[in-house]
Amino acid sequence: MKTGLLLITHGNIGRDMLDTVTEILGSCPLHAKALSIPADSDPDKLFETASRLCTELDQGGGVLVLTDLYGSTPSNIATRLTKRHKSSVISGLSIPMLIRMLNYPDMDMEALCDKAINGAHDGIIITRRQEAC
Repeated sequence: MKTGLLLITHGNIGRDMLDTVTEILGSCPLHAKALSIPADSDPDKLFETASRLCTELDQGGGVLVLTDLYGSTPSNIATRLTKRHKSSVISGLSIPMLIRMLNYPDMDMEALCDKAINGAHDGIIITRRQEAC
């Protein structure tokens, strides 16, 4: 039972990240979709769209929902999904997060959550600091 993946973000951030990671990896090993939330959207209508997408993506393992910004409309829509679907929500979407979790597509949702969070943390690296004069 694989976990589905739903990205809910402002604008096309989620779609662009999913396309980028799929290009890097050569494929997307999970059933995944992205839902764009325009600034002038009706959150209730988009919640229904997100709920339909969760139903389509769930293959028995639930749906991991990733959002770009905690407390925002995409995040609030995602959080509402947990009352209707077997789902978990993580905010702070990043490419390192996606790459890490997509390298482990057979893990259950809880383990994928851990991989996603670790990927995000490990993806933050200071590559060079300016030395003091």
